Amino acid sequence: MRLARPRKFAVLLATALATVSVAGPAAAWGALGHRLVGELAERHLDPRARAEVAQLLQGEADPSLAGVSNWADELRTQDPERFKATSRWHYINAEGGGCAFDVARDCPADDCVVAALEAQRLILADRSQPLAARRDALKFIVHFVGDVHQPMHAGDRDDSGGNRFQVSLRTPLEPEAYARKNYVDGVMGTNLHSVWDFYVLAGLGLGFRDYAARLDALPWPRYPQPSPNDFLPKAWAGESCRLIEARALYPAQPAIDHGYLDSMRPLAEQRLRQAAWRLAQLLDQTLAR
Repeated sequence: MRLARPRKFAVLLATALATVSVAGPAAAWGALGHRLVGELAERHLDPRARAEVAQLLQGEADPSLAGVSNWADELRTQDPERFKATSRWHYINAEGGGCAFDVARDCPADDCVVAALEAQRLILADRSQPLAARRDALKFIVHFVGDVHQPMHAGDRDDSGGNRFQVSLRTPLEPEAYARKNYVDGVMGTNLHSVWDFYVLAGLGLGFRDYAARLDALPWPRYPQPSPNDFLPKAWAGESCRLIEARALYPAQPAIDHGYLDSMRPLAEQRLRQAAWRLAQLLDQTLAR
């Protein structure tokens, strides 16, 4: 009977991986990571930008950047048609290989995260636009700035941002409800994208408030003060892409454990904080006028 268990696991794992390999791109960072980006950015907004954000988000269930940070993903269930129309806005792939993104080549019909950020910023900045359009633009921007800083959302491999790179993760972490069928004997059958979405951050075991306090206690990133012309999401995507190889994000073997999560967490946290800093600067430049 003991021999049957590994076989059962192998069958379940194969089924799970077949399922995830055909799924659409997963949400960068997961709910926790996006909320952290929104929370940290809002803490560092110029008071004028903060007031404008508060006005734009009046009526939201949680009228904060953290509260709306996952709205672009929640469209999947709340407004499936709109999610379908915007699903490619979450990522960019370097079709020519390498990390020198070419928007004309890699973003046909402006259907990628780089072009979406540019378009939504213009809507947000235009006070002649309807309030609802500017509110949605703000919610898209909060999410997409997080997305473009997640390395798996800006890659040059032909695997849908790690969605088709299958791994087995040994972890005591309880998987999300939709994935529990893929969790057998402490091993999660999943893909590398999902590992970066959820497990790298969740592996620390902190809730949202404690994690935000931990990250905000670190020195705020120091970068050159940007000008309005320095809003360069293509450059941010290039950073993410180059990190994939420079920091060996793809494991040599498909079986990984918390050693991998722990080794990657400092990089993930760095990217979250960079995203938050740049989001705050973007909103200051766009709204504090």
